[in-house]
Order: sequence, then C-alpha cells, then structure tokens
Amino acid sequence: MLESRPVAQPSPKPRTLRARKFDAVPLLDLQRQYRQIRDEVLAAIERVCSSQQFILGAEVEALEREIAAFTGTTEAIACASGSDALWLALSAAGVHAGDAVLTTAFSFVASASAIVRTGARPVLVDVDPRTLNLDPTQAAVRLREGGSYKVQALLPVHLYGQCADMDGLQRLAEEFHIPLIEDAAQAIGAAWRKRPAGSLGLTAAFSFYPTKNLSAYGDAGLVTTSNAEFAERMRSLRNHGSLRRYYHEEIGANSRMDALQAAILRVKLPHVEKWNQQRREHADHYNRLLAEAGLLSRQGAAPVRLLETSSHARHVFHQYVIRAERRDELRKFLTGRKIGTEIYYPLPLHLQPCFAYLGHREGDLPESERAAREVIALPMFPELTRDEQQWVVESIAEFYS
Repeated sequence: MLESRPVAQPSPKPRTLRARKFDAVPLLDLQRQYRQIRDEVLAAIERVCSSQQFILGAEVEALEREIAAFTGTTEAIACASGSDALWLALSAAGVHAGDAVLTTAFSFVASASAIVRTGARPVLVDVDPRTLNLDPTQAAVRLREGGSYKVQALLPVHLYGQCADMDGLQRLAEEFHIPLIEDAAQAIGAAWRKRPAGSLGLTAAFSFYPTKNLSAYGDAGLVTTSNAEFAERMRSLRNHGSLRRYYHEEIGANSRMDALQAAILRVKLPHVEKWNQQRREHADHYNRLLAEAGLLSRQGAAPVRLLETSSHARHVFHQYVIRAERRDELRKFLTGRKIGTEIYYPLPLHLQPCFAYLGHREGDLPESERAAREVIALPMFPELTRDEQQWVVESIAEFYS
C-alpha cells in the first residue's frame, strides 16, 4: 500500500517562509562529499597507482565481493557502465534477437536501448501515476494481449530510488514464466519488504555514474545475481567473450571496470547507508516545508503534488521529484535564482525519435506523457542544508503566490 504524504489544511495562497536567501543552491554538489572523504580517496588512488594494476584485478574483485554482500546476493560482476550492466543482465538471462522485453515508458533511454542492443524489441508500458514506476496492472494487460514478439523478460526500473511494485511484478513473472531483471541504476541501498534492491530478481543492473548515490569518478556499473552460471557468462561477455586470455567463446564487449573506479567506490560504499538516510530526512523535510507553505493543499487545484512512497519500500531518493503546475515557468523562475533543477524526463521513451519504429503515438501512454509535462527534481544530496531547502521552497511559494 502507498503512504499519503503530510498535507496542510487549505489556505488561500502559499505562505512566505522567511528563509535565508542564498546566492545559489545546486541540484547536486559533489565537492561537499569530496571534502569529507578526500584523504581516503587519495589514499585509494595511490594504492592503485602503486600496484600498477589498472583494469579489473584485486580492487575490482574486492568491490564485487563487497557489493554482493551489501545487496544480499552471491555474485557481482563489475563492468564499464550502468548501460553495459543492463546489456549484460539481459544477455545472461537469454534475451536475444527476435525476443521482446517489457519495461516502463518513463525512464532514461538506457533502460530500453539495452534491450535493443540484445537484438530484442522493447515493449513499453505506462506507469502508476502515484509513484511513476512501472504499473503491474498495465503490464498484465499488455502481457495477456500477446503479439508478434514473445515477451521473454520483465525489466522494471526502480525510478528515483524507490523499488517498483515487486509483489505485482513477481506474480506476473511467475504467471508467464519469464525472468524479472531489475534496473536498479538509481537504487543502491533501496529495498522492497526489507529485501535489498539487487536481490529481487534474477539479475539486477546498477550504475555508478558520478551523480548516483554511490558514484564513481567516471563511468562504472555492476550486475548482481545469485546464479553462478549467469555470473560466469557475464564475466566472459564483459571481456570480449573470454574467460581465458586470447581464447574467445563468443563475441562480447570491452566492458571492464578499471581499478581506480573500483577503489573509489570501495571508499564510498561504507558511507552509503548514512548518505541515503540523510536523503530520506531531506525528503521528509521538503514534504513538511511544502505542506506548511500551502503548496500541497489549496482552494482549487494545488500547484504541487508529491509522489507517493509504498509502505513496502525503503526509498533512497536518488532524486526528489515533485509534480508542478506550469512546470517550465517554475523552472525558469528557479533558474533565475540559481536554484538547480532538472527534468527527469522531458520526453517518455515511446515518443523518443529513436523508438519511432515501435509505432507509438502521442496519447498511447497518457500517464507517462503527463509525468513528462509535470515532473521537476529539486536539489537533493546528503550535505544539503535545511536553510537551503527552506530557500528553495520559499522560492516555489513566491512563484505561485
């Protein structure tokens, strides 16, 4: 079930919060994090440089063991990016040319483009308007319709750091005898019914892009699984289809994680739970401030709506996203005050030019299209201050006053 967020009593207009003014509030400030862990990071980099082992090797193997333990799985396969992690996960699950994979229409392009890289066809389905995660009811309708392409896997995305409805999706996976693969790129440390993201499906793909909750200093990704056979296949695929040097069983890719990224990620991993808790606290504080400002409940339509969090989910708030009236005007106003925002995502996947061959038209997936018109991400990172949050919300209230 979904929890309602705190909502203030109706008020005629948003109230002024009298916040301290800031010259700028960034959407993300990695400098603040770096200052906390600088000595550890530099020591880790020196360790790699002294070893002169830069590709795979001991640092990557240690990270794989640590991430497997963190996610409650037995295997982790490090690779060059989150996009490659999705391709590896799908390939290991047996997805290939002529197949189809069902996924959400509201995500970053890699969720669907990884399916295309296997030779399969993305089947794009609408989202639950309360969470913007893949809607199991809509997925069930699409699966029962059948079609020319047989769906061979489900690929839900844990959007913004909240796990998709894994109860409903797991039931579908069992009913249709297809594997469930998690796109957990935004969800390191998240959980569903206390089970960690990364352990909820057959395989799961993570991204460590520099903006993620656990971030590298460049591109990096990883796949988790508890299937040793699949893990072995992915280790081969990431290294040109080879488990023995210069012997190639199949065509793979050059998708090896470098040791510098692994060493940096190993420094950061012990901090992730604390950083995620700080993000949750910031999200709760935003909710209170928006309610107190009268932005969530007014006579007539409220200018701001919150996404909901399932009572079964441990959200890690990779992004704090609201739905806003006159979203583009609001963003321009906030940009004028040097308050960082972003739109995740301005065009749903079924309307992207690269997927025109799927034959979708505007109006086909209305909830995804509506979300693309309304969502806006506000500043969110562990070191964000309460005063900065108050300034952000006061600025939003001033825009709607």
